[in-house]
Amino acid sequence: MIHRDDLDRGGFAGLRETRMVMNPGLFGGREEPGTHPGIGRFVYLADAVFMPHGETRMHSHREIDVLTLMVDGRIGHEGSLQHGQELLPFDVQVQRAGGEGFTHNEVNPDDIENRMIQFWVEPEVPGEPAGYRMYHVEEGQRVRVYGGRADQTETFSARTVLEVARPRAGERLNLDSENLAYVVLGSGQANGEPVREGHLMGGASLDYEASEESLLVLVSTVS
Repeated sequence: MIHRDDLDRGGFAGLRETRMVMNPGLFGGREEPGTHPGIGRFVYLADAVFMPHGETRMHSHREIDVLTLMVDGRIGHEGSLQHGQELLPFDVQVQRAGGEGFTHNEVNPDDIENRMIQFWVEPEVPGEPAGYRMYHVEEGQRVRVYGGRADQTETFSARTVLEVARPRAGERLNLDSENLAYVVLGSGQANGEPVREGHLMGGASLDYEASEESLLVLVSTVS
């Protein structure tokens, strides 16, 4: 189990972030102490804050799938995929770079800080066309935003599965396979252990009972 507040906070441009998951193969093989290497093709997770009117500046990606979960505030999205899209709390943006690649810039348009979670997945098949999906997670919902079988056309198919869940107080979430789970908001009991906002945990299964309304990112793999 890892907690966000025990790790160093870094960032670039108008962004400050704590990297929770960092596969050693990223960024030239540089390792960050205390981070988790990920599971399946899930290779990166950062808990980030944009400064007022901060932005990432326009940059490009290729052969990586970039997901953004908006937590507080809003983001204006610029770039080659769905330019002009706005992300509000509990929206999830999924950008597939593929072999085609994409460029983007995420901008905080407001005078106050916001908060988002960004996570990356390496594609299983190289050379895919670039693509874009948007999802919204309501209170009490558990929404698959990435992965699953090819016939589940509402998501990009992959054996690494990402879900975003907003359980109410007293509700339970279960996973019966290898997983990682990040508590974005709220608190509860995970496999009998108390957890709260900022905890990242992993294991062979997960039983989470929410003590209060929570927001979690769930990562698992399918055969």
